[in-house]
Amino acid sequence: MRVEPRPLGWPERLLRPFAEVRAGEAWSALALMATIFLILTAYYLLKVIREPLILLSGGAEVKAYAAAGQALLLIPVLRAHGAIARRVGRMKLIAIIFLFVASNLLVFAVLFRAAVPIGLSFYLWVGTFNYLLVATFWSFANDVYTPEQGKRLFAILGVGSSVGALAGAALASFLLRKLGPLELMLAAAVLLVVTLIPFALVNAQKQCCPKDRGREMGKDQPLTGEGGFQALLADRYLLLIGFLTVLVNWVTNSGEYVLDKTLIEVARTAAVADPGKFVGQFKADYFWWVNVVALIGQFFVVSRVLKYLGVGSALLIMPVVSMGGAIAIVLFPALALIRVAKIAEKGTEYSLETTAINALYLVASRDEKYKAKAVIDTFLVRTGDVCAAASIWIGTHLGVRTTGFAALNVVLTATWLFTAWRVRALHLVRSGALERRPLAAASPAPST
Repeated sequence: MRVEPRPLGWPERLLRPFAEVRAGEAWSALALMATIFLILTAYYLLKVIREPLILLSGGAEVKAYAAAGQALLLIPVLRAHGAIARRVGRMKLIAIIFLFVASNLLVFAVLFRAAVPIGLSFYLWVGTFNYLLVATFWSFANDVYTPEQGKRLFAILGVGSSVGALAGAALASFLLRKLGPLELMLAAAVLLVVTLIPFALVNAQKQCCPKDRGREMGKDQPLTGEGGFQALLADRYLLLIGFLTVLVNWVTNSGEYVLDKTLIEVARTAAVADPGKFVGQFKADYFWWVNVVALIGQFFVVSRVLKYLGVGSALLIMPVVSMGGAIAIVLFPALALIRVAKIAEKGTEYSLETTAINALYLVASRDEKYKAKAVIDTFLVRTGDVCAAASIWIGTHLGVRTTGFAALNVVLTATWLFTAWRVRALHLVRSGALERRPLAAASPAPST
């Protein structure tokens, strides 16, 4: 007997222009979109206040080398994360992480009120935990959605991320007119606690949903197996994703240095009357266009690329964009061209690349989603930052021009493209293996 499909409700029809949303999927997608929106809003409140704290207390040099400190700090944090994940279910793990971060903000607020210097420690802390919060969200989204659902719906979740970043920056700018860092810390803490509400709603919905493809989507059991670092080193698929993450951050940070270096050189010419105002206006315009391109891409491009090209093939687009920009900069190192190249690159990264990389874990085990992903999205992201900082330090001491750094990016993007191709191949293998499994074994058995 043929089962008639359920009619679409108004939430599904509302989201249909942006992604293929089916009956019954809209509310969980909207709740998760609200979740990442709150996380990014809270992060940008902290990001705006951490800059003056570190620059006024430590200077630009301390800020530049802080990435290495953040990478080292992440090692004990990730070990603690893995130990907790082996003892509690996913919702308790999420609550522990978010409440711990919120409580840390209360401590920083008290220290700031007592006039204790917190610039360096706060900068290191924000750079350590912001990635862990986002990684935890995407681990949860990968856990509650099937690969087929994630491929369709992750673009909607990415919209929450893009809008949250814009809203957080705008809200911080507005609040700082009347309030100070202490109040913004407290506001961010409140937002992180509120974030647990949509997490809990989605978790409860998935626990009572029917079985899908032979597995219960709502299993909330403690994790087992190896820690994140061990799981990463033992699996070629995860190892290549990790290497890909390092390359992405290395290339984009090197490109930012090329843009900033060229911008400073132009600002110091006789044609610019007020260098400070020129740099500020340039950066404001640059960030605005990056976010506009990312938001348009997230709304209208990402879901269609994932649907028609697939997750693996989507990974090939950004290295091509970055390579084209790097080659153009080598040939024509003009500020206007560098600006266009970086807007295209960052806009693609914030929309398509981020969504596609997160979708790679839809075919991973629960342990890999929560443990290995946390290592990749935090420690290896910072490793890419350290690689960029090291190459810039070496290059500047050797007198390398900005075109030399762009040439290095051409080589790095070629390596990146090859790595993305290998990840695509392994993703196709994993996806095919998942499709061929019998219904009763569509996913790893829940741990006890």
